[in-house]
Amino acid sequence: MNKPIALYNGTIYTNYDVLFGQSILIKDGLIEDIVDANTIPDQYEKYDLKGATICPGLIDLQIYGTGSDLYSADLTSECIQRIENNLLKQGCTTFYLTLATNSIALFKEAISIFKSSTRRSAAGLHLEGPFLNEKKRGAHPADLVIPIAVPVLVDLLSEADDVVKIMTVAPELANIASLDYLKEKNILVSAGHSNATFEQATAAFDAGIPAVTHLWNAMSPLHHRDMGVPGATFNHDTVCASIIVDGIHVDYDAVKLSKKMMGERLFLITDAVASCSTSVYQHILNGDHYILPDGTLSGSALSLLMAIENCVKNVNMDIGEAIRMATLYPARLMKLQDVGQLKKGFRANITAFDHDFNVKAVFLDGEKVV
Repeated sequence: MNKPIALYNGTIYTNYDVLFGQSILIKDGLIEDIVDANTIPDQYEKYDLKGATICPGLIDLQIYGTGSDLYSADLTSECIQRIENNLLKQGCTTFYLTLATNSIALFKEAISIFKSSTRRSAAGLHLEGPFLNEKKRGAHPADLVIPIAVPVLVDLLSEADDVVKIMTVAPELANIASLDYLKEKNILVSAGHSNATFEQATAAFDAGIPAVTHLWNAMSPLHHRDMGVPGATFNHDTVCASIIVDGIHVDYDAVKLSKKMMGERLFLITDAVASCSTSVYQHILNGDHYILPDGTLSGSALSLLMAIENCVKNVNMDIGEAIRMATLYPARLMKLQDVGQLKKGFRANITAFDHDFNVKAVFLDGEKVV
């Protein structure tokens, strides 16, 4: 068993509290306590973080791959492990590996391989499609977008056990029976790639859809005669929404407006993809984002820490709030009880970064992995 350690000499962002001169005690993979740095017990090995910002490990609910590893194009446990390792280097300790619209057969193969893989930080799968609105399909192939129906869902999820955790669907095309089936499977339904009217989106939220996928992107627009999905999202009391803060998918001023309207209901995702030329999705790195061969925007090149940095530097957001958008709020939506906060009894998933937003250390279940 690893020797207990104490992290000290940094500014600690627990959830809503900012702590100075404190130390995080880690034992058996959990946060044992947070104490005055001058009172660290002798049995703890001290780890000096040299003035870094210390926060919960970052949580990404929508990411397809990293570097040149796109899971849908390389359905292997080795690919999952490489993605995990790369994300840990970026400070992301919990993520939901995402697959965009594809064939049901490929989805089922991806589910099977994910189930059999040894995973440390991949918490589940997010299926973005294929039950989308073709009018708002974005980079998703039109010939693979299909109507949602219970028999299709039963086939898709027949051997999924509980690894599929999130599914993005167009709510205006979804029937109650299908949504009820997904709820029975404990799959969080997120409204996305949708051409819903304000009334349709509001009705879907009132009926229990709790989230919206990448606010502003691939959805009906905000218009003064029909406020569409963005307006319904702003106007609702409980629905949450992810947003891609790279300055490309969404203008920074639109992020400011969204944050002002939604407060803690808005959270960060990367929507990051990987360079690929061997599958349905031909992602080409175009500077700081990815496009398809025809120029269609197909994904970001963000890390969550970069998104936090953009929130601070370009949206003029308090760093503590930006951190919560990548930790506390996604954990709350997914009902994760042991991550997303630095709190006694929680898993010791911790990220530390410097003033230039460079990762300095990452701990996963109390083990230093970066």
